[in-house]
Amino acid sequence: MNNRIFKNSLNFLVYIIIGVILYFIISHFITTVKVEGNSMYPNLVNKERVILFPQAKVKRNSVIVFDAHGEDPKAVNNDYYVKRVIGMPGDHISFKDHQLYINGKDVKQNYINKEQQQKGSEYKLGSDILKDWNIAKLSETKWKYNKIAAIVPKGKYFVMGDNRAISNDSRYWGFVKQDKILGVAHTLPWSTNKTARHNINDLAE
Repeated sequence: MNNRIFKNSLNFLVYIIIGVILYFIISHFITTVKVEGNSMYPNLVNKERVILFPQAKVKRNSVIVFDAHGEDPKAVNNDYYVKRVIGMPGDHISFKDHQLYINGKDVKQNYINKEQQQKGSEYKLGSDILKDWNIAKLSETKWKYNKIAAIVPKGKYFVMGDNRAISNDSRYWGFVKQDKILGVAHTLPWSTNKTARHNINDLAE
């Protein structure tokens, strides 16, 4: 009888230890956040929850969540944006004749439709429209921060929303610093659809 009590107590203790370890892993390496707005539509939708991996390495095409305060001049404390990484440190980014280029090579963007790849990717702010742009042109004439930049600086990233026509992103205010990034986002297994999950989870390179 004493042996059985001892074994049951030991099993209970093991479950507690496993629970504490799982809580530590989840709270330090995984969290969930809610998407606000439609700047990543159709791959992420308003109010959708995503998994955030704070320790994940940021790569080209990673979808990230970051603190926009100090990046976007209009952002305030606790303004968090979700965008896709387009330019890595050292990259030349340009948009010409409805085509996005990275380091002089045209970029395939199968995660969005032709309209967003082309007209949606223009710089449009009210009546101010740039059909063709590059970092040098944007930094010199449009940005409050990151003045006189020609490439993506070390420790920073150029980001854009998938819903380019409405996205407030690097075209309008500049780069995202590494230390502003909260983590890399992935969709929940049961959310959205297979194509959207692939476009968020599987395209980082």
